[in-house]
Amino acid sequence: MVQALIEINENTNRVLNIVKAKYSLRDKGQAIQLVVNKYIEEENEPELRPEFIEKIKKTEHLKGIKFKSVKELRKRYE
Repeated sequence: MVQALIEINENTNRVLNIVKAKYSLRDKGQAIQLVVNKYIEEENEPELRPEFIEKIKKTEHLKGIKFKSVKELRKRYE
């Protein structure tokens, strides 16, 4: 595990204390890990999420629809 000495403002310190208390964490390091992990889950690109991969695998066997032009595609989906 990496150790880091960081400077944070008062507001960030308060938020970390709230997260620490809410989730019964031992220290602010665990609170930072939790916040970062939540960010990764929310901001992770869809193609990397396991549920997206499962969705794609379920549709791989389906046959696609061919269009002769962009106009034809727009007509179908507008």
